[in-house]
Amino acid sequence: MGVTPEHICGHTYHGRHGAIKNAFRYRVDYVLTDPDETCDGPRLFSRNRGNVTALFDKDHGGERTNGRGVAWVRDVLMDHGFDGLAQGRILLLAQPRVWGHVFNPVSFWLIYDDSDVLRMVIAEVNNTYGDRHSYLCYHKDLSPIEASDRLKARKIFHVSPFQPVEGEYTFRFDITPEHIGIVIDYRSTESGVYATFHGPRKPMTNASIVGAALARPMGSLRVLALIHWQAVRLWWKGAGFRARPHAPETEVSS
Repeated sequence: MGVTPEHICGHTYHGRHGAIKNAFRYRVDYVLTDPDETCDGPRLFSRNRGNVTALFDKDHGGERTNGRGVAWVRDVLMDHGFDGLAQGRILLLAQPRVWGHVFNPVSFWLIYDDSDVLRMVIAEVNNTYGDRHSYLCYHKDLSPIEASDRLKARKIFHVSPFQPVEGEYTFRFDITPEHIGIVIDYRSTESGVYATFHGPRKPMTNASIVGAALARPMGSLRVLALIHWQAVRLWWKGAGFRARPHAPETEVSS
C-alpha cells in the first residue's frame, strides 16, 4: 500500500524592501510527497510519468532537468557529515508539473531524524536562467526546527536581476501535521524581500486537482508569467537591472 501525496493550496506573498517598493500576493499549489514510498495518489496525479499533475525525480535534487531526487539529498547529507539524517524520513515540498510544465522558484526537502523530528530543510532555489543552488537550513547542534526559529544562510546565488548577490537569508519553518508555513526574509545593504508561503495540509484528490486547474490554469506556467509581470513592474518603477553573474561552483551552501 502506498502513501497518498498531500495538496497544499496556499498563499504566497512577496514584499520588497528599500527605496523601490513592490508587493504581491497570490494562490499557489504545492505537493508534499515521500519519494521513498510508493505513490497511492489520485488518478490525475503520477510520479515519474506524465499526467494532469505529476512529480518527477529528475526535476529535483542536483542538476536541473537531470536531478537524482532523494538519492541526491542523501549523498549531500553524507558528504556534509550528517550520516544519521540520511537514514531518516525525507519529504519533498514542491510545485508539481501541470500538463508537463514545471518551474519551482523554490522547493524544499524536509529532513527528519529516526524519531521523526524535523532537523534540517534544504531550500532548492531556481532562477529563470536555468540555474539552481540549494541552501542547507539547520541548527549547528542539529536541534529540532521549531516555528519560532530563525535559520540564516548567506546569499551566493543570483535569483532576481533587481537584487544583488549579497546579504543574508533568514528562514522560518512552521511545519505541523495540519499546516505548512514558510518565511524567507532576505536583506542586503540596499534592499530586500520578505516572502511567505502558508497553507493547510490535505490529502490530494482528483477533485482538488480539478479545482486547482480551473482556478489557476497551467500551474507553474502561471507562476512564471507572474514572475515576469512583477519584473516589468519593477523595471517600470525604476529598479536597477543587473546582469546575470556566473552560478556558484558548489551545488549547496549553508
